[in-house]
Amino acid sequence: MDAVRVALLREVLAGTGWPAATRRFAGALRSSVSAHGGGLLLVGTEAYEPWHLAAHLVDEAAWSGTPELAPTLVRHAARPDDPAHLAVGLGRLEAARRGETLLVVTPDEAGAGLLERVHDARRAGATVLALDAEGAGGELRAMAHEALTVPGDTDLDLDTVQHLVSAAAGENAVPVPRARRGFRDRLSRLADHLTAPPPTRW
Repeated sequence: MDAVRVALLREVLAGTGWPAATRRFAGALRSSVSAHGGGLLLVGTEAYEPWHLAAHLVDEAAWSGTPELAPTLVRHAARPDDPAHLAVGLGRLEAARRGETLLVVTPDEAGAGLLERVHDARRAGATVLALDAEGAGGELRAMAHEALTVPGDTDLDLDTVQHLVSAAAGENAVPVPRARRGFRDRLSRLADHLTAPPPTRW
């Protein structure tokens, strides 16, 4: 979903609270990864892998100049012969440590194995965020430092909310301040300007 479509969607949703809610959640995500210099792990369930969110976060990381937003997609059925970016299995969650952020996305109730790993990652110091649908159950949300749930009585679905979150995560990036120019640098630029040939007039 491009920036124009995201803007139109926000316009349609104005007054519902969703633009603000997705921006708050995206701000928590961005703050967590920026504060620790990255280490974003993204995982879904065995039946639902958040491929599109991973791709959008990679794009937003590049466009916003915030490389920390680019996630590692953790997969339930990863195989050693998969391409490197698809070969990260659930064992990576067991290795999660303080300073890393774990974003769990699920439309359904998370299985006991995933919940156990999320709990262990939190206990090891990782920041846990949950993005889920109303039927996913409360156990994951109870573990999360920040959670956003898509209720069943709305026209929005989890995929659409993921688009809003990823777009907001990139937009909220704080621009890197430009380095202050030294006296010699300013003097050199002035000399270049003064000695440059006059512009050609046609």
